[in-house]
Amino acid sequence: EEGVDGIENDVHLTKDGQLVVIHDERIDRTSNGIGFVKDMTLAELERYDYSFKFAGMYGPQKIPTLTEYFELVKDSPVVTNIELKTGIFEYPGIEEKVYALIDDYNLQDRIIISSFNHYSVRRMKQIAPGLKCGLLTESWLYDAGAYVKSVGAECLHPIFCSMTPEYAAGVKAHGIEINTWTVNEPEDMRRLIAAGVDSLIGNWPDRV
Repeated sequence: EEGVDGIENDVHLTKDGQLVVIHDERIDRTSNGIGFVKDMTLAELERYDYSFKFAGMYGPQKIPTLTEYFELVKDSPVVTNIELKTGIFEYPGIEEKVYALIDDYNLQDRIIISSFNHYSVRRMKQIAPGLKCGLLTESWLYDAGAYVKSVGAECLHPIFCSMTPEYAAGVKAHGIEINTWTVNEPEDMRRLIAAGVDSLIGNWPDRV
């Protein structure tokens, strides 16, 4: 897609310890199967069609592994924002597994790790201090820039409606990068760019 600098995806751990890319903890909403990712092996998850609302338009879609995703982007300049979906289930060991794969593909310079579970981000920072990390938040954190610094992360990933010019300036004053989500409307894009955010995460890059 013209103008796309990066891709954001969501990573979970299967019952047999495989890293898969899917948004929800359950497969019910976006596939023709039922159940939690954590309760199924990769082979079991691969039995279902993940076409979601595009069913019948492009043929059946298999759940992608993070390895398959890295194979797709390894030779492109695209930056990948991996959200560790550790906010509900912690998936013990997911940070080590994700970093090992990043290291295998030598993608350290093109990855941002984020999570709503800031302990998970902290674990990744302990494994890989040089890896860029962001703290996801849906709340208006007080003195957010100082907080992000205290965790040892480089970025704040806030819900877009919280990014007033004053809030953004306060975060930027601490040298923290702002990558905000989910920005789909042109008026919001203009407002956030004017406020000085670094990246817009959204569904319509052509609008940007």
